[in-house]
Amino acid sequence: MKTVVITGIGMINGVGNNAKESFQAILEAKGGVDYISYYDTKDHAVQIASEVKNFDPLDVMKAKDIKKFDRYIHLGICSAKEALNDANIDDTIDNNRFGVVGATGYGGIATLQNDITNTVLYNKKISPYSLPGTLTSMLAGYTSIHFNLKGPNISSTTACAAGLHAIIQGSKTIMTDGADVMLIVGSESPITPLSLGAFHAMKALSTRNDDPKSASRPFDKDRDGFVMGEGSASLVLETLEHAQKRGAKIYATINGFGESADASHFAFPTVDGPVRALEASLKMANYPQIDYINAHGTSTPIGDINETKALKEIFNDKVPPISSVKGSIGHCLGAAGIMETVISIMALNQNIIPPTINLINPDPECDLDYVPNIARKQTLNTVLTTSYGFGGTNASMILQKYE
Repeated sequence: MKTVVITGIGMINGVGNNAKESFQAILEAKGGVDYISYYDTKDHAVQIASEVKNFDPLDVMKAKDIKKFDRYIHLGICSAKEALNDANIDDTIDNNRFGVVGATGYGGIATLQNDITNTVLYNKKISPYSLPGTLTSMLAGYTSIHFNLKGPNISSTTACAAGLHAIIQGSKTIMTDGADVMLIVGSESPITPLSLGAFHAMKALSTRNDDPKSASRPFDKDRDGFVMGEGSASLVLETLEHAQKRGAKIYATINGFGESADASHFAFPTVDGPVRALEASLKMANYPQIDYINAHGTSTPIGDINETKALKEIFNDKVPPISSVKGSIGHCLGAAGIMETVISIMALNQNIIPPTINLINPDPECDLDYVPNIARKQTLNTVLTTSYGFGGTNASMILQKYE
């Protein structure tokens, strides 16, 4: 079976507008959560989120295209461009063998809300760009058009596991000789009254409006839900042979992955489902020593406990150090898995574990080593990252440093 390697990375989120800037801010325990600026939150229960700052889509797209597509696509093109540049992609690569997988949970929710408002309240005509602006498949579709990539064009919309599932799908495509190179792009821009209102109605979001910076508190006893984040992350995957032939730098190999379903409840996670996804990834990678786990760690009461239980069941009394970066950047939904893979790759190559910030009062039921508040230097050769989503969908992936 073909070996899949990662040769390019890109990222934009609430603490940085590129991968290097974002990762450094996360290592320094900086937080991107603040009061929402996109709309008046005076009468809203949730008034905080992790917004991308100082982003101008004109830096990555033409003005005529900006108005056609939702902000989540603008952000996606930003991280994709960074990843392609980082991988040193040029026109010598066969674009017929170069595909795209897009990942998002909500897609163009802001465009959808705006269209509903305009048509219902103001009786305005629906824009011809309404459909392309809202479709979840348009992230991969427009990315392929923008960069002229003519290989497989695929979309992943499995809620908060969509990002990891997109990487897995891209890896499978390469392994089965469907492409030589795959661009994986995840993006989310869900900070709208409709989106936050829906999650709040399910009691999933933090309402710590008086203290935004410490609202996202993975594994902390006082956590009260996750904080919505926006952003995008991208990866370039290719076969090892293809990367070596063109002299590409190689960040890591994808050694194993696993997928499973809880088949239980649409919102409340189980322990069994994540365990089976974790076990599958470890089996595929031939049970390597794991040096660090980048956890899903959303800061929800049930989710953090069940993830802890699943890791204990897999690793018994030898659970490696764990951290969640959602205290810094919030939960970027469908983009989270790719974003956290980029962060895991950077941790792997710099031999440092990013911290779980805002972990002040440890939950007695979350009693593992979560690397609280301060980054930790440690030799890393193999890392594991996980994602779980509504609908009971689970994913796990193992990355190994390329020697």
